[in-house]
Amino acid sequence: MSELVVDAPIVAVVVYPDRARVTRRGRITVPAGDRTVYVEALPLGLQEDSVRVSGRGPATVLGVDVAMRHHPQAPDETVAALERQRREALAEVEELADADEVQVQLDAFLAQLGRRAGGTFARTLASGDSGVELGEFTESLAGRLSAVRSKRRELAKQRHEAEERLAAADRRLAAVAEQRAPDRRSAAVGLALESEAEVEIELSYVVPGAGWSSSYDVRLSGDRLTLSWYGLITQHTGEDWPECELTLSTARPMVSAKVPELDPWYLDRYHPPVPVAAAAPGAAPRPMARQASYGAAESLAAAPAFADVSATVEQGVTAATYTPPRPVAVPADGASHRATIASVELDTELDYVTAPVRSPDVHLRATVVNSSEHTLPAGRAAVFHEADFVGSTALPLWAPGEDVELALGLDDRIRVERKLVRRTASKATLGSTRRREVEYETRVENHTPRTARVTVLDQLPVARDHEIAVKPITTSPEPAETTDLGVVTWKLELAPDAEVAVKLGFRVDTGKSVDLTGWRE
Repeated sequence: MSELVVDAPIVAVVVYPDRARVTRRGRITVPAGDRTVYVEALPLGLQEDSVRVSGRGPATVLGVDVAMRHHPQAPDETVAALERQRREALAEVEELADADEVQVQLDAFLAQLGRRAGGTFARTLASGDSGVELGEFTESLAGRLSAVRSKRRELAKQRHEAEERLAAADRRLAAVAEQRAPDRRSAAVGLALESEAEVEIELSYVVPGAGWSSSYDVRLSGDRLTLSWYGLITQHTGEDWPECELTLSTARPMVSAKVPELDPWYLDRYHPPVPVAAAAPGAAPRPMARQASYGAAESLAAAPAFADVSATVEQGVTAATYTPPRPVAVPADGASHRATIASVELDTELDYVTAPVRSPDVHLRATVVNSSEHTLPAGRAAVFHEADFVGSTALPLWAPGEDVELALGLDDRIRVERKLVRRTASKATLGSTRRREVEYETRVENHTPRTARVTVLDQLPVARDHEIAVKPITTSPEPAETTDLGVVTWKLELAPDAEVAVKLGFRVDTGKSVDLTGWRE
């Protein structure tokens, strides 16, 4: 009796950040009795402990085993087509090489024929005979040589195109290297039926070599900020995923789901180590070493199976799953395939930040609250201001209700200029100190059509010696904050076409024996 092999294509895939659960489903008519139905061409890397079977119909599942099946060639249709294309391209390259070799030989023959005929016609002309036959011969020979060399150029062009097709086939086959292996796993599903019936078999398993990550587009239009969330899916599991029910899960399957516990933290008096005499040659190992080794092995054996835990992860209170709005086919080529997850408008507040002590550039900043229901995983974000790409940034893990700051590029409509307006210095005299006083003025102009909130950052030097004293003498207007590290912050609100001057002056006193370093103006 021939084997019962069910045609069970992939119908669903759940992609986790570092693996995937694949589901296959198919129907087959099974005779009465205890039968084995095979689900064929499973990837080599599937985790055996994760294989589960279910289905519909008047049958009882007796068990499922995973075995290796050896095939003469790769059963994957895509790989078979690529290998067929490669063989055809290679055969064409070899055929064109042979045809060119024939033309090379013909070219050499015609050249040699011309050399030999040249001597014969020279003697004919010397005897006074007509040169009509000579002209006809040379024209015929020249025509044949031109045709041969034209043919060689055409063959070279065709060979170059065939070699490009061969190289393309090699590159595509390299991208699906795991699928080129002819051997595959097979699931043998044991069924018991009282009478012949049609049954539906559903098989699921977990494979490594797959995952997804988050990518974002952040687009600011006026005062509205729209965040588009994409899932970048990659996989090189050894099998292509067709357009099917694809789900992205934020669950992170763990080897162990045990809640962490803390051992006691002991403090004790230091006791010098007691010298231990060297063991005699051939002495038996210490019992404690055997116990430690046994304990480690016992602990490892008691750990739950990695694949079994990951196969049972489902949507729950600690994770979310997302189904893209349209099916996405993901071939096993390791390339990223983008699926749209969500697009949301978020609550945002815009302001500007500038540090003219470093640069006159003014940065547009958005403080954005995650007002959506999604917990957004960390990922790269492309930032757009209207239709212009202004840069990229990294978004952290972003929970609902949490706010983050996004840099949205430079805005030249806010002008900032900082300059030194006063500087004095005194020399140290007997028993006195050396003193420096400086004052800076920063002018901020708003050339935008709306009121702008601008944060201006400046700084005071910080003394690292007891004979160096720094004292601010002018801060106008009163700063919003001054930190212990000398950062001075003003928060300004400028109406359209308004201008504000910010002043910062300070004094530095140093001992007469102090050689000051780090000073800058």
